[in-house]
Amino acid sequence: MSPDGDSPAAAAPKAWARLAELRGPGVPPKALDARALAALAANPGCDRRAVLDGAGVNKAGLASALGSPSAFGQSQFAFARGNAFEARVKADGGAELLTLVHRALDPGAEPPTGAAVPDLTAAGPEGRTARTALALREATEAGGWTLLDHPMLALEVAGAPAFLEPDAVVVHPDGRWTVVEIKSFPMLDGSADPAKVGAAARQAAVYVLALEGVAARLDPAPRVGHRVLLVCPKDFSNLPTGSAVDIRKQRAVTARQLRRLTRLDEIAATLPPDTCFAPDLPAERLTAAVEAVPAAYAPECLSACELAFHCRAQARESGAVTALGRPLRAELGALTDIDTVLATSRGEDGDPGDPTVRALRRAARLRAEALAEGAACR
Repeated sequence: MSPDGDSPAAAAPKAWARLAELRGPGVPPKALDARALAALAANPGCDRRAVLDGAGVNKAGLASALGSPSAFGQSQFAFARGNAFEARVKADGGAELLTLVHRALDPGAEPPTGAAVPDLTAAGPEGRTARTALALREATEAGGWTLLDHPMLALEVAGAPAFLEPDAVVVHPDGRWTVVEIKSFPMLDGSADPAKVGAAARQAAVYVLALEGVAARLDPAPRVGHRVLLVCPKDFSNLPTGSAVDIRKQRAVTARQLRRLTRLDEIAATLPPDTCFAPDLPAERLTAAVEAVPAAYAPECLSACELAFHCRAQARESGAVTALGRPLRAELGALTDIDTVLATSRGEDGDPGDPTVRALRRAARLRAEALAEGAACR
């Protein structure tokens, strides 16, 4: 039952209506993709990102309206280059892509010669999700190689469904399902930028979780591969090459973090009734709406969230320790603002028996001694 005494089925329309109110009348929702979900899972304590993404708010537009435009995102050139490379990989019915899957993940199977490529078109994301599930079941029962080009998957996030669109899913002759991630960054001498590979692995882990939900509804449940295929340009050419990436760790972490997310309806229930993030509202009202939702800023947000500059300015203004990074925040324990940390290091505040307080004061003494020695040497 919901807090209002409604059944889940009756409460769902209310929750969706509330999220639509937060987005603004007539404002279409922005789809929540796997990249955003991976970033959200990496910071599950940020209610602000959870409710904005869940309500489908365009955070880039919101950041601009707040006066803190974000440079986060992919350039048009990179976007066009990525689309051209993906088309190159999937040409001729995905023959080259399937060859890469066979070589990297399933060399013992019969080589793909004439794979099926089912039509996945349908009305709306719900229709495409159902069509994808049907195509996966039919491909598993039929055997042989099947390529699903841009299937649609659904994953429940904080009590609301998110519709996801991986680059491709391949069904092997033995019925196994494999996620394929196609990226335009190069693979030089068989290896790519570890940071970019890690981001791709976290994104693929979201797709694997959604795919496991589809598999669980079939009897017997097909196996979803814990190794995904990462396809990138080889060296400095436009020729595709593939590498198997084990995403078991990323999958486990992402699943755990998504479970930790507070339900969107619970967050929305704590907000003032007139809270709205419509981009045409005055900046003062938007600022008040954004600040009504607690955030958990960290420097890592700068590369993953459009509102990062606004949240950073807010964190700095309040003197929050999180603005200095999660590792330091973890070391300081109950000391959550910079003024308190500085006062503690000077001996003006804090319990002398606290190990964190002792460490801060010792660090302050060592710093003072080092500065005194440096001044004497000059």
